[in-house]
Amino acid sequence: MRRFFRKLDKSLIIFAIFTFSFLFVASSLFISNVFADNADEDSVVEVGNFFHVTIFDGDQKLTVKTTSATVAEVLSRADIFLGEFDSVEPALDSVINADNFYINIFRARPALIIDGASSKFLMTSSFDPKTVAGEAGFTIFDGDTIRPAENQQFLELGIASVYEITRGGGSILTVEEEIPFSEESYKDYSLGSGKTEVVQLGEVGSKTLVYSVKTKNGLEVSRELISETVTREPVARITRVGADQVEMNPLTPQKGRNRYTVTKDDGTIIERQETYYDLNMSGVMAFCGQSSYSVRDDGAKVDADGYVIVAADLSRYPRCSVVQTSLGLGKVYDTGSFALSNPEQFDLATDWTRRDGV
Repeated sequence: MRRFFRKLDKSLIIFAIFTFSFLFVASSLFISNVFADNADEDSVVEVGNFFHVTIFDGDQKLTVKTTSATVAEVLSRADIFLGEFDSVEPALDSVINADNFYINIFRARPALIIDGASSKFLMTSSFDPKTVAGEAGFTIFDGDTIRPAENQQFLELGIASVYEITRGGGSILTVEEEIPFSEESYKDYSLGSGKTEVVQLGEVGSKTLVYSVKTKNGLEVSRELISETVTREPVARITRVGADQVEMNPLTPQKGRNRYTVTKDDGTIIERQETYYDLNMSGVMAFCGQSSYSVRDDGAKVDADGYVIVAADLSRYPRCSVVQTSLGLGKVYDTGSFALSNPEQFDLATDWTRRDGV
C-alpha cells in the first residue's frame, strides 16, 4: 500500500483534497449560519394554515409551520442551501400532505476510493461503502469487499472518508433497484370541481437483479441478466378528483342529446342542452393559440391541454373560455346556428359518427 501511495501524483492529491475540503467547509459554515438561531432549541415559524415539518440536517434540527406544497419549497422558504452533491429524503418534488412531516438532509463530504492501482476522489452524501464505490464508477461484484481504509497516511491528509476495495475474483453482480409506483385517480362528485385530494400515498417497490458480468482489463464489457426477483411490491398513489355533478350523466353517441340543470355563478338555474358534431376542427384551433387537436379514447376531440372542444353562443361564452360539460372541462372554440334558438346549448366535438380519428 505504501508503494502505491508513493506512485500517486501527490500534487493532484493535494489539489483535490484542498478543493473538496474547501467545498465541505464552506457548506458547513453556511449551514451553521442558517441554523445559528436554532442551536439550542427548535425554531417554529408561524404561517396561516399549515403543516408541521421538521428538518434534520446533521446535528441540527429545525421545525417549521408551513403551507409549502413540496419539500423543495419548504427548504427554499427556510433559506436552506443544498450543494450540488447533497441529497434529501424524501425527494425535493415530494408533496407535503400530512402533519408532522420529516425531511432529512445528507451533506456531501470528500471521499477517496482505492481499487488496486486505481483511485478516484469524489464528493458524496452516502455512508454506504458500496454506494460510494458505485458513485465513483467502480463495479462491486459479489464476493468483493469494500471497507474504510486504515492507512494512516491517508487519514493524516484529512480526507473525510477513504475506502479500499478488495477483489474476490468473482463476476456475479447483484443490484437492488426501485420499482416506481403507479398513479391512479377516480372522480368524486362530492368534492369541488377541479379540486384533488390524495387518499393513498404511493410507495416505491424494490427488486433484486442478478447479472453475470464480463470484464476486460478491469473494465466492464457486458452484463447478462440471470434472475430478477421482486422483493417489495409498489403501492399505487391514489387521488380523488373533484368532478361536477353533470359528469355523472355524460353525453353518449346513443343518447345524441343530453339535458340537465346547471346553477350558474350568479345563482340562476338554467337548463343546459348538449349535442355533438363531427367535423375537422383544424380551422378553429388557432383562435385559442392551438395548432392541432386529438381524439380522446372516448371519442371526444380535445386540444393540446386536454380540454373538450366546444361550440357555444359566443355572446355568452366567448372563445377560449373554459366551461363545464358532461364529458369534463371544455374550451369554447366554435359556434353554430343552434345558438340563435338555444343560447345555453353546447355542441361537443366528437369522432362518434365518422370514426376516422379526425
